Amino acid sequence: MQDRSRLTVVAALAVTILCHGPSAATAQMAGLDMKSDKMTKAEMTRADVETMLSSATPSAPADFTLKSLNGLDLSGLDFRGATLRAAYLNGTKFGGAKLNGAILDQAWALKADFTEASLKKASLFQAQMMDADFDGADLSGGRLTADFSRASMVKANLEGANLSADMKNQSMGMMRGILNSAKLHGANLKGANLSRAQAKFADFTDASFEGANLSSMEAQGSKFTGADVADADFDGMRIQSADMAGVKGKPKNEDRVLRR
Repeated sequence: MQDRSRLTVVAALAVTILCHGPSAATAQMAGLDMKSDKMTKAEMTRADVETMLSSATPSAPADFTLKSLNGLDLSGLDFRGATLRAAYLNGTKFGGAKLNGAILDQAWALKADFTEASLKKASLFQAQMMDADFDGADLSGGRLTADFSRASMVKANLEGANLSADMKNQSMGMMRGILNSAKLHGANLKGANLSRAQAKFADFTDASFEGANLSSMEAQGSKFTGADVADADFDGMRIQSADMAGVKGKPKNEDRVLRR
C-alpha cells in the first residue's frame, strides 16, 4: 500500500512537470525532498542488480519498480525488457548498457549517464531525465514523452522516436517530450514525431530531421544550423528567434511556420 501511494505521488508530480513544464512544477518539487535517501542513495548494490537480471526470464523480466538505484555504476548491464517504473536513478551510470524495450515510465534519472546505451523501443513516459547524458545513445523507436531539459544528446539516435503530445489523455493537461536547452548536435531524428513537443533554446546543429513531424513544435530560440530538414513537416512550428542558418533540404509547410 505504501509503494502504491508513493507511485501515485510520483506520477502526479511527473504529470505536473510534463503538462506545464519545469517552472510550473517548481512549487510542487519544492515539497519533494531532493536530498532524501530515496532520491540520493541506493537500496541495492550492483551485485544485487546483476543477480536480479540473471534470474529474469522473457516471461518474468526483472522488475525494479520504485527501487532506489541512485549513483550506482550499472554500466554495460543487460536490462532488456526490464521494468524500472518510477525507479530512482539519479546520477546512475548506464554507459553502454542494454535497455531495449525497457520500461522507465515515471522514473527519476536526474544527471544519469546513458552514454552509448541502447534504449531501442524503450518507454520513458513521464520520466524525468533533466541534465542526463545520452551522448551516442540509441533511443530509436522509443516512446519519449519525458523531460530531457538540458540533457546532452550529442549524436544520439532518435530515429522514429515518438516525443509527440499525448492527445488521448488531456484531462490532466498536455503530456509531451521536452527538450528545452538540450544539446542534440548531429543527432539523428529521421522520421521522429515531435508534434507539439517543446524544444525551446535546444541546439540541433547538424542534426537530421528528414521526414520528421515537427508540426506545432515549440522551438523558440533554438539553433538549427546545418540541420537537414528534407521533407520534415513544419506546419505550425514556432521558431521565433531561432537560428535557421545553413538549413539543408526542403521541408513541408514551410509557409505555415510561426516566426512571430
